[in-house]
Amino acid sequence: MRREIIETDRAPQAIGTYSQAVRVGETVYISGQIPLDPATGRLVSGDIEAEIRRAFENLLAIAEAAGGSLAQMAKVTVFLTDLGHFAKVNEVMATYFSPPYPARAAIGVASLPRGARVEIEGVLALG
Repeated sequence: MRREIIETDRAPQAIGTYSQAVRVGETVYISGQIPLDPATGRLVSGDIEAEIRRAFENLLAIAEAAGGSLAQMAKVTVFLTDLGHFAKVNEVMATYFSPPYPARAAIGVASLPRGARVEIEGVLALG
C-alpha cells in the first residue's frame, strides 16, 4: 500500500527523524505534537491550558492538511509529565471534540522533548 507524507506549515516542522503525519490508505498517523508555536518554533509555556490547546491546534492543522478533521479522529494518545493535569486535558479536549469521542489513552511520562509538559498524537480515519 502506498504511503503519503502529510506536511503543513500550520504546525511545527518535525524536529527529528519523523514526518508530521503519514497516510496509508484511509488512515493517517499523526506524530506527537508538543506545544510548539509553528510561527516562532518556540514552546508555549506558563499556563498548562495554553500548552494543551497549542498541542491540539497543531494536531488539528495536520488533520486538516490530510483532508480530514478532528471529528474523524479514531484514537488520541496524550502524554503528560504530570497526570495532575489530566482534568485540564479533559476540559480542553471537550472543546475540540464532540460525542462520540475518539478512543484515548493518557500516559504519565518522566519527560518530553524540549521540556514540554504535554504531547498529543492521533490516528485519523478518513474513510
